[in-house]
Amino acid sequence: MKHIPVLLNEVVEYLNPKDGEIYVDGTFGAGGYAREILNKADCSIYSIDCDPNVKQTAEAFEKEYKNRFKFLQGKFSQMADLLENEGVKGVNGVVLDIGVSSMQVDEAIRGFSFMREGPLDMRMSGQGVDAAGFINSAEEKELADTIYRYGGEKKSRYIAKAILQAREKKPITTTLEFAQIVRGAIHGKKEKIDPATRTFQAIRIWVNDELGELERALEAATKILLPEGRLVIVTFHSLEDSIVKDFLNEKSGKTGGVSRHILVLENEKIKPKYDLLTRKVVIPSETEIDGNPRARSAKLRAARKTG
Repeated sequence: MKHIPVLLNEVVEYLNPKDGEIYVDGTFGAGGYAREILNKADCSIYSIDCDPNVKQTAEAFEKEYKNRFKFLQGKFSQMADLLENEGVKGVNGVVLDIGVSSMQVDEAIRGFSFMREGPLDMRMSGQGVDAAGFINSAEEKELADTIYRYGGEKKSRYIAKAILQAREKKPITTTLEFAQIVRGAIHGKKEKIDPATRTFQAIRIWVNDELGELERALEAATKILLPEGRLVIVTFHSLEDSIVKDFLNEKSGKTGGVSRHILVLENEKIKPKYDLLTRKVVIPSETEIDGNPRARSAKLRAARKTG
């Protein structure tokens, strides 16, 4: 399945690429955002990705967009350090697409999909503890808490108990095996989504520390953005969106329902670092969702660094 960048037109609109400016695409993937940005203006992009499998695509970009595109292997939370190593002290925009890509899901060997047989991995970078390692070693309470917190799965305790019962017989090692255990633990009315969806999502988020990565990336982006620089973030999970929303509200002085101007007057040390470009969250149109079901849960927020 071809990867289709979500909210592409909206991302480019809020980033507002201009000739001569420098941007960071923190989640390169298949290069959908990077290509559109490079085609919109005579600008430069540093694209980051921890997934070693995107290197071939990135090399093709470097040939196509000579002297305007450079790929940096690493986590987007490390963007400040990665750019400093390149001698770049500031950029005019940062784009982040938080979540797993269609390419990763479609590769059975990556272990992201509950519909394809593969090793229970789920690591985006290929490093650290994989999903099987966590599932086969975590205590019942930790499993239940993880599945509930990151997946919003109300029957997380039943699933955790089923996991322990299954792994007493033998280690859980494949995606379809794990999915069947989860489905067997859930009883009730049929849903629009597969019963394993929320649990797989929760384990993936834990394995990749996705929420921690997002929090660190927001701070890193704030560090490297120049005055008037734009920050555009697309999320696919309510917890991710809450982190972005709270961060931007706090950094723009919009906290606790108090006018940021009053806040600044009361405490001169509090100076907004961002102006919000999106007062309300931006979501995909029905047309986009019909053409790309992956877009259904996407939410976009954007802000501009103050001067």
